[in-house]
Amino acid sequence: MFGALPSPSVAFSEELSGLAGIYQDDVNLMVWQRNLDTETEQSVAAVLQTDRPISLNQIVTPENVSQSLERGLPQVEGRDALIRDIALLVDAYCCLFDLETAGLRLTQVDRAMCPRFHVDQVPCRLITTFAGPATQWLEESSLNRSKLGRGSNGQPDSSSGLIQANANIQQIMVGDVALLKGERWEGNEGRGIVHRSPSVEQGQQRLLLTLDMA
Repeated sequence: MFGALPSPSVAFSEELSGLAGIYQDDVNLMVWQRNLDTETEQSVAAVLQTDRPISLNQIVTPENVSQSLERGLPQVEGRDALIRDIALLVDAYCCLFDLETAGLRLTQVDRAMCPRFHVDQVPCRLITTFAGPATQWLEESSLNRSKLGRGSNGQPDSSSGLIQANANIQQIMVGDVALLKGERWEGNEGRGIVHRSPSVEQGQQRLLLTLDMA
């Protein structure tokens, strides 16, 4: 007879290889803590300064992702650093989960895309924010899962009882690479990491990358 799984937890690493920690049963959020180098920061800024909002949604492979981004991103000087960084993440994601393809979404937003706390109906999603505020999440001790979704009875998160009294809303930093275990990870039903998009101030731009199992 198997014992109960330990309470879901969050783990951090300063190395790319640390993302493999997502395979631990008790980890539902694994974060590679990193700072974007100056070249990548400048590349992001250059891409965001164009008049065309960025909205890419593609199925890519480690072999073709650079070419796909070259076609999809604005033709601005210095964009290569951003393309290289995204290609690195696609390669790492596919290698980690033994995938041939990944669903890539690169989006420039000026508002919260998913402002309410929720869990993802996916096995595991990679999220990183290149500019603007990054993803927020709740520790297991800070939430009441029964108040997610319909359990809120239509009330906002602030008054539904989802967020426990004195809870601290946690936030990933710009540049950090996070793996968020969802409800469809085998054995993780009812344990997906609870998270939301941050609010975006007027005039602020956010550049968000997500990778999913295609």
